[in-house]
Amino acid sequence: MQVITRIGLCEANHVLDAAQRQAEAIGVPQNIVVVDESGHLVAARRMDGAKFIAMDIAINKALTAAGSRKATRDLAPVVVPGQAAFGIHAQANGRFTTLAGGIPLIVDGVVVGAVGVSSGSTAEDQAVAEAGASAFAERFAGHAE
Repeated sequence: MQVITRIGLCEANHVLDAAQRQAEAIGVPQNIVVVDESGHLVAARRMDGAKFIAMDIAINKALTAAGSRKATRDLAPVVVPGQAAFGIHAQANGRFTTLAGGIPLIVDGVVVGAVGVSSGSTAEDQAVAEAGASAFAERFAGHAE
């Protein structure tokens, strides 16, 4: 039997709050989502003015980060032609993405979820996702809630 540790709504809201504060600080309305370790949506926030089409992208970034256990921006170099993971972008019904802005959330070395952000540039998305992931790490790393 396996015991699975996963992010809950309380922790997800903490991530969303921190990410939203960063998005407000840089003046970029964002779609911010948190998924569990299996890529299922736990919580989502669409800030006023965020691009509606980017919500699906934010979900896909979080799904990719949870499933690969890596930040989405770190995947790009290994999925180009000639590299070992070329073609993986076509997996998961096309939901796999290497766009920056997806970061796994980790407790005691175990991925318990992921945050995904989209609606700005990839650099802005990454900065907002990092704010959410950092707040999670500061508050919850070292103990599962």
